Amino acid sequence: MNLDTLYLIDQKDGLGQEFSKLVSMMNFTRFTTMEAVKDLTVEELDFLFDEDANSIGMLLAHMAAVEKVYQVLTFENREPTDEELLPLLPGLDLGNLGREQIKGNTIDYYLEQLAAVRNTTIAMFKMLPDEWLFEQTPFWRDRPANNFFKWFHVFEDELSHRGQIRLIKKMLRKLKR
Repeated sequence: MNLDTLYLIDQKDGLGQEFSKLVSMMNFTRFTTMEAVKDLTVEELDFLFDEDANSIGMLLAHMAAVEKVYQVLTFENREPTDEELLPLLPGLDLGNLGREQIKGNTIDYYLEQLAAVRNTTIAMFKMLPDEWLFEQTPFWRDRPANNFFKWFHVFEDELSHRGQIRLIKKMLRKLKR
């Protein structure tokens, strides 16, 4: 990610004009997420405000899991199989399963997961024409949606959870006083 062009929605190497716009927005979102979590300890990543809360680590795992699911939904135009979903469920569903299974990992672990899934996404984007972004399929409540919207949803979901991460960090700071 080029920090000199972070605030520019512009052409990206190897991508069409429309994909470049999308990736510009995805890059900024990911940068701000990484900035929010870069120095967190395992204890901070695993912190639970209460017994129903999600940890920062869980939210990071969720971001990676959502992107993996959308790779299948859009690149393969199908629902993920149960076998594909099984390892993603703790991150996708969060809740009790996430609290049980997503803990004890370093920030590098989560950042590597996020980078790996994003690298796959960008590699696939480079192989597709811009027109693909406008292909429509039935989506939520059987309403039409195009691939552009679906990938917008991936990064707007990340933005929402980054807001949660910032709130969790504020709670942690208050508890440490």
